[in-house]
Amino acid sequence: MATKGVGPNAGPISITDVFTIGIGPSSSHTVGPMRAARDFATWVSADGRAVAKLCCELFGSLALTGKGHATDRAVVLGLAGERPEGVDPDAVDPMLATIAAERRILLGGTASVAFDPDADLKFRKRQFLPGHPNGMKLRATLVDGAVLERTYYSVGGGAIRREGEEDAAGLSAGTNHPFASAREMLERCAELGLDIAGLMLANERGWRNDAATLAFVDGIHAAMNACMDRGMAQDGILPGGLDVPRRARKLHQKLMARGPRVEPASVLEWVSLWALAVNEENAAGGRVVTAPTNGAAGVIPAVLRYYECFVGNATQAGSRRLLLTAAAIGILYKRQASISAAEMGCQGEVGVACSMAAAGLAAALGGSNAQIENAAEIGMEHNLGLTCDPIGGLVQIPCIERNTMGAVKAINAAMLALHGDGTHKVSLDAVIETMRQTGLDMRSKYKETSLGGLAVNVVEC
Repeated sequence: MATKGVGPNAGPISITDVFTIGIGPSSSHTVGPMRAARDFATWVSADGRAVAKLCCELFGSLALTGKGHATDRAVVLGLAGERPEGVDPDAVDPMLATIAAERRILLGGTASVAFDPDADLKFRKRQFLPGHPNGMKLRATLVDGAVLERTYYSVGGGAIRREGEEDAAGLSAGTNHPFASAREMLERCAELGLDIAGLMLANERGWRNDAATLAFVDGIHAAMNACMDRGMAQDGILPGGLDVPRRARKLHQKLMARGPRVEPASVLEWVSLWALAVNEENAAGGRVVTAPTNGAAGVIPAVLRYYECFVGNATQAGSRRLLLTAAAIGILYKRQASISAAEMGCQGEVGVACSMAAAGLAAALGGSNAQIENAAEIGMEHNLGLTCDPIGGLVQIPCIERNTMGAVKAINAAMLALHGDGTHKVSLDAVIETMRQTGLDMRSKYKETSLGGLAVNVVEC
C-alpha cells in the first residue's frame, strides 16, 4: 500500500503533464512553487476584497533547500502573476529587485499590496507538513481583518496539489485506453496492434487531435534543442556561491576543433556535452524542458540529439516516437511511485529520466514493445538507491554531471535491450515498485534536504 504522498496517481495523465517548459533550477522547488503562488494570487484577487498583507511559509525540503533552489524567488514571481512557461529569465532579477526595494508587489499583476520578501517569506526548516515533503502555506490578511489561506504541495515535475485535493492540480482528465502498469500498457498495445508511441498518441485523442499532439511534441523538441544550443554558447560562473564554472562551451569548442572524424569514445563526450549544456542552463535559471523534472532535464535531450546525430537513418518520425514513448514510461512512474526527489531521492529524477530515455531510444531504433519495456527496466535498475544530496542546496553538484551519467546509461540500456528479444527476469513494474519501496526506506537526509551525503561531506568553497 502507498503511504501518504507516495503512490498511485488516480487521475489520467497527459504528455503535457510529463513535459512542460519552465525556468530553472528545479521543477519541484521553483516551477511548482511559482505555480502554487500564482494560483493563490488568482484566488485572492478573484475574492475582490482589499489585501493588507501577504505571507508565505515554506516547509520541509522547500525550506531546507529553498534558497539554493530559488524557491523564494519563485514564490515572489508567482504572487506577481508570472507563469514558469512564460516568464522572461532575463527580466527576473530586475523585477525581484524592484519588489524588494519597494516592499510592494502587484498581486496577480494587478493590485499593489505591501510585501517584504525578507520578512514575509518564512523558512520552516524543522517542520514537515503531512501531505508531502514539499509543503507551503500562503496567507493573505485582508483589510477587513479576514484571512484567506491555502496549503499547497509541490509533488514533482512542476505539478502541484492543493491540500484536500487527491490529484495534482493541472493534470488533465480523460483518456481512451487507460493503463496503470507496464503490463497493462503492453496488453493495450497488443489488443490495438500499436506500438507504445501509437498507444500514447491514441490516448492523447481524449484531449486533442493528433496534429495538435504532434505539434506539442515538436515544440518540446524545439525547446530542448534551443536549451542545448544556448547552453553551449554561454560561459562564466554559475550563480549560488559555489563558483562552479560552466564547461559546456569549452567542451563544445574542443570537440568542434577535432573536425568531422568521430572516435568511438567521442560519442560519449558529445552526449555528455549536450546534457551538461542543458543542466548548466537549468542551474543558471534559464529556460528548460521539465523532462520529467528540471534536475534531470538534460538526459532526454542528450539522448534525443544522440539519435539524430549518430544514427544514420534518424527521422522526424523517430524523434517523435522517442518522445511519445518516453512520456508513456514517465506516466508509469508518476502513477505508480513518484518523480519527486524529496520523496524518492535522485532515483526518482535522473533514474526516471534515464528509464524514459532508454525506452524512447529503443523505440526510435525500431525496438519491439517488449524490448522497449526491457530498456526502461534496465535504465532504472542501475539507478536504484540514487540519493539526492545537492551541495549547498544548489542544483549543481552532483546534479549537472549526474545528467551526463544518466544519458550515457540510457543509451547503454537501450542497446542491451535491443540485443535481446524482450524477455527478461525483472519487469518494469517490479523495478518501479522497488524504486518506490527504496524511496520510502531512504532516510530523509538523502532526499533533497542537503542534510546528508555529498552535501555534508564536501566543504563549500
